[in-house]
Amino acid sequence: MSFATSNPVLVEVVRSGFVESVHRGAVVVTAPDGSVRAAVGDVETPVFPRSTNKPFQALGMLEAGLEIEDVDLALVCASHAGETGHIERALSILAAAGLGEDDLLCPPEPRPAAMNCSGKHAGMLTTCVQRGWSTADYTDPEHPLQRIIADKVVELTGEKIAAVGVDGCGAPLFAFSLTGLAKAFGTASGTRVGEVMRAHPWLVAGSGREDTLLMMSVPGLLAKGGAEGVHAMTLPDGTTVACKIDDGASRARGPLLAAVLRALDAWPTNPAAQTVVDGLSRGSGLVLGAGREVGELRVTAEFERELNRQLSA
Repeated sequence: MSFATSNPVLVEVVRSGFVESVHRGAVVVTAPDGSVRAAVGDVETPVFPRSTNKPFQALGMLEAGLEIEDVDLALVCASHAGETGHIERALSILAAAGLGEDDLLCPPEPRPAAMNCSGKHAGMLTTCVQRGWSTADYTDPEHPLQRIIADKVVELTGEKIAAVGVDGCGAPLFAFSLTGLAKAFGTASGTRVGEVMRAHPWLVAGSGREDTLLMMSVPGLLAKGGAEGVHAMTLPDGTTVACKIDDGASRARGPLLAAVLRALDAWPTNPAAQTVVDGLSRGSGLVLGAGREVGELRVTAEFERELNRQLSA
């Protein structure tokens, strides 16, 4: 197999010095102008971006006429941990629109406001109230709001939507390529949405979560993960990375993203931040035996060589 014909092994799981599992996937790096700087694996076949598309959905809501405070907009873009502050802010967004938790169509985990997408759903409902649209069917792909969001996705990615699905939260989900994801994410980074996410990293994810740790460790970085091993991040200069792990394993994302940061010479300079990102790069705490660390996750040497070759070309 080659990089050109199939997705390579990107990350290995090492236990007691022995490789016991591997994760294949694809990674694309785009320049600030959206052109592709590096591509490892298949970055053109459409994928479901899962929650990495929340910034695009938020931009669609704003285009539809959503009026909202910056701190609340950050939660609209979040895949939050359901901590008290997240729940309270989701409920306050609803209350400001004259709505309550029962109006949310996202599943209870264990209650709707605690579900990681409740901020997005609260934003969708608020948009509907402000525009005078129906709220009972706001997740229907044919709803006026969802049509505007779909158009925004097409505009940002520069691609036709390849498939429409239902996300884990019940909202419509649009498929497009990793290259389209990187282009769209890079564009979103330079908008109000990107600004509020960087300004409120805890709201975007939560205590100990990858996105919060990355944004707090690398000044100016915008990061957003999604289910099934999807992730995107944009550096302060507009360089953007998007990845998808074939088997959907989220544990492979940390080592992969850290390796790309290093290859792009974007490793944090603050010692405390270096420790945090180094932990992500090794999958710290993920390979255990009798409660103690007995291994690590690591990117393959082949991936590092290929990535560095393309970036230096």
